[in-house]
Amino acid sequence: MQAQIESQPHPEFSFTFPSGLTQEWLLRQSQMSAALRYVRGEFGISGNIASAMRFFNSARDRSASLWTRAQFHVARVGARIAGARSSIRAHYDCSNEFYSLFLDPEMVYSCAYFAGGVTNLAEAQQAKLGHICRKLQLKPGDRFLDIGCGWGALVRHAVSRFGATAVGCTLSEQQLTYAKEHAQGEAMSYEGKDYREMEGEFDKVASVGMFEHVGRNALEGYFRAVFQLIRPGGMFLNHGLVKRQGSPLGVEGVFLQRRVFPGYELVHLGEVVEAAEAVGFEVLDVENLRPHYAKTIGEWIKNMQRNEAECLKAVDRETYRTWLLYLAGTMIAFEDGDIDIHQTLLHKPGASGARPWTREYMYRTEEARGQTPGARSGC
Repeated sequence: MQAQIESQPHPEFSFTFPSGLTQEWLLRQSQMSAALRYVRGEFGISGNIASAMRFFNSARDRSASLWTRAQFHVARVGARIAGARSSIRAHYDCSNEFYSLFLDPEMVYSCAYFAGGVTNLAEAQQAKLGHICRKLQLKPGDRFLDIGCGWGALVRHAVSRFGATAVGCTLSEQQLTYAKEHAQGEAMSYEGKDYREMEGEFDKVASVGMFEHVGRNALEGYFRAVFQLIRPGGMFLNHGLVKRQGSPLGVEGVFLQRRVFPGYELVHLGEVVEAAEAVGFEVLDVENLRPHYAKTIGEWIKNMQRNEAECLKAVDRETYRTWLLYLAGTMIAFEDGDIDIHQTLLHKPGASGARPWTREYMYRTEEARGQTPGARSGC
């Protein structure tokens, strides 16, 4: 039998406890202990899980999410490709069906772009894909590489909307299978490779949502590997999470490291720029999308809770609760400014070409630029 306790004055959520346990018991737990007990099902949270987490933190006179303030220096997966493959599969290969229940129809698992009054998640993800392609000045005839391509949405967008020839690489077997099944035409392809295994030369490269797996010690090697894949005059857009200088977020907490993202580490924006410049890149533009990511995750949480019954058919209850807790904690970190998300646009010096003098070109839709969606040319 469960005794439900309403957490006033916060009617948007409530804790539920087995008989004999109380809210006072919960507030005596450490943040890490509370997180693990929730995942194991020792108590429940109904309603707005982010609000419940904020209540817990406030009641314990803390200022961060249930999991982010547990500071531990733990072993990190090295830069070896075998280790990277193991880490990626631990997170992304749990179930394509599970991800489909909270992501948008194109299966984009990264920050959406709520521009121009867009409120729908699906439209916001399409806006993000277009924003990336415009920043890279992607055009028909360009050879484009998407590092850590996920389920393939950016590759499909680059080909169908901008006329590029695009390749995506991922270490996730389930993502690779899905992307290949949804590939259309010879202009797009997908490979089950690490970015360090890719060969050839590309005009434009993007890395969206995989940078967090690189790690501080491998930063310069990461940018050097990408630099070597880009032709002189080409561009690279790095879309990744960073922590702010002075933020109390240290090395990833045990909960995140063990339960969600093995081998995951956040660095500072200054370290990103320094490592990119060290291998020869020129920084063209840096944009912070933090509010967009907080809203994106909020939409994912709503979808996950709305589809709870179906989610529990795709994964076990402990996995479901782990993902729900991780998403809510991350949303709080974005809302509070502990974590930022930056798109850093980089240029490989070499071939000369017309360079835009303003950012105006980034915000013009394909139609406004006179480009017909899906059009291809031989240029």
